[in-house]
Amino acid sequence: MFSGIVTHKAKVLKVKFQSDHMSLEIYASKNFIKGLKKGASVSVNGVCLTSKDTGKNGLRFDVIQETLDRTNLGQISKGDMVNLERSIKATSEIGGHLMSGHIHFTAKINKVIEKDNTKDMTINLSKNYSEYVMEKGYIGINGCSLTIGKVNKSNFKIHLIPETLKVSNLGNLNELDTVNIEIDQNTIAIVDTVKRTLAAKKSR
Repeated sequence: MFSGIVTHKAKVLKVKFQSDHMSLEIYASKNFIKGLKKGASVSVNGVCLTSKDTGKNGLRFDVIQETLDRTNLGQISKGDMVNLERSIKATSEIGGHLMSGHIHFTAKINKVIEKDNTKDMTINLSKNYSEYVMEKGYIGINGCSLTIGKVNKSNFKIHLIPETLKVSNLGNLNELDTVNIEIDQNTIAIVDTVKRTLAAKKSR
């Protein structure tokens, strides 16, 4: 599990596509990899990946085709910046909201408005998940826990503060870029429970 509080923005060092997976190497600081063991879970752009090992320059992962098909990891190249977060501990402070690292869908950035120190983004919304995206609710975007702004039928807005732009790759993104979206699991559970309850009442 993760908190959605991205702690590092790191550069992709190597991308190599194999017959059935992609080998990925990412630079990580000594502070980030300190105590990180082989097999540990790391969030990369919001995707939960298993650490293959920690090389001289950072982290190595094997990414299976299913993950490449469902996320934006298959689109990254050498030199791109990705968001990193280590899995939380039982004693960790949850500064954002609990996230699993399992991406529900990818979406295109429809519009970007840059201000003096902040940035507003409008992101396309999948019809399959629109009922779970509500204004003032939580959402995970490239691994960042964010508060949802105004919601329309086909898109939603987010407002990025200077700190988020500084520590994550959201500040590097532009219109038409693709982001990973993870819906808040609590929201899904509540909405689905209400739907089942109402359906049961109607069937009586």
